[in-house]
Order: sequence, then structure tokens, then C-alpha cells
Amino acid sequence: MVPAKSKLFCPKRSRYTVVMINVISATRLSHDDFLAQAPLGASLKRLAFDKRIHPRLAFENRAGLPVIYNAAIDAPQAAEILVFIHDDVWIDDHFFADRIIAGLQSFDVIGLAGNRRRVPRQPSWAFIRLMGDKVVLDTRENLAGAVAHGEAPFGKVAYYGSTPAECELLDGVFLAVRRDTLRANSLRFDPRFDFHFYDLDFCRSARVAGLKLGCEALALTHRSRGDFTSPRWLESYATYLEKWGE
Repeated sequence: MVPAKSKLFCPKRSRYTVVMINVISATRLSHDDFLAQAPLGASLKRLAFDKRIHPRLAFENRAGLPVIYNAAIDAPQAAEILVFIHDDVWIDDHFFADRIIAGLQSFDVIGLAGNRRRVPRQPSWAFIRLMGDKVVLDTRENLAGAVAHGEAPFGKVAYYGSTPAECELLDGVFLAVRRDTLRANSLRFDPRFDFHFYDLDFCRSARVAGLKLGCEALALTHRSRGDFTSPRWLESYATYLEKWGE
């Protein structure tokens, strides 16, 4: 793709600088099926006008998300900003790039929704504990942000709280961070968590590194509502608790 001409004013350096964004995702679909069927494929076609956005996509993927995400972080031609996003997400916001750039001026890592606190054995950013085969939602005052859900773009919004808000944990459906922040702190995604708990683990590792996490206002629709308490999820949960001594 041709480098973008769009610019962002940076007062500290008193000049304009180009900011490029890699949108990183993995899909089990082929290239053609991704563009025709996947919500993210449709969204990237819609956002093709914004030449700052450069997708890095793994087609017909069978590897865990951390493998794909880490490869993008370490790629020689990685963009300045990296966005990690699921393939079943519609990007409803055509100011997508601008909102990410603005959010990363306040936080080191940004997401759509998050929790202002973290407690021991917490099984999700939003759920505070596991009771039998059910997860229990945290109280409203601890949550922030919003995520829409549905089988089409502009789905029904699950609103958790006002943004921007500093958080301890973020929803891994969308995470954005500057490449140099990850490299400077030797921060990567743990391959032990191929799909579940990679986000909680990443957020905790980021906080250990002293990074500031926050959720920002950004309109996305997620087609999936999660796979909580499935055998695969429970296995990852046990691995997560063991890693963090809980």
C-alpha cells in the first residue's frame, strides 16, 4: 500500500507527522471469503479511503492469536500504532483512525470497554467471579466503555460506563497500542493463551510494566458474545490462575 498523506499535528515537535496504523487480525477464512463474509473484511473495505490504515491479516489461520499478534509486533515494517482486533467485528466508526490516535495520547493501551479494578481469580474483564457454570457481572461503578453486539453492523449497545476511563483490564476484542511501547517494555502476548485469557494476561503484564490502560469511545459491533465456561475456556482459566499464582 502507498504511504498515507494524512497528518497529525504534534505540538511537542512543532511539525506534522504521518501516523500509520496496522490492523492485525486472524481468520479461519480464505482471503476471498474474508472480504465477502467477515464483518472485519467488510469494515476494512469501507475504511479503504483512509490510507493510514494498513491491514496485517492471517488467512486460513489455525495458530493462536498471540502467535499472530507477536509476529506483527516484531515485523520489520510494523506501523507506529498496532490494533489487535477479532475478525467478527464491524467497525461502525469511520473516524476509527482518529479516535485511536487521540486515545493513545492519554493511555498506553486502549480498548472499547474495561474494568477499573481487578480482583483475585477474576475470570473476565467484566465478570468478577465464576459460580458453578455461570459468570457473575461486576457492579456498574467498576465498569466503563461500551460494546455493541448483533448479527449486523450498528448492533445493540451494551453500555458499561463513561469514557475515557482508566482501567486495570480491557476487553480483548479490540486493543490498540504503540509499537514502540511494546518493544521498549518487552511486552508480548503469551502463546499459552491461544484465544481465551490472552487479553487479561496481556493487561496484567502491561500493568506490571507500569503502563496506563484505558477505554475510549469507539463504535464497534461484535458478532460474538463469548464462549464462557466451555471446556476450552475452563482449561485456559486454570492455566491463567496458575501463571498468576491464584
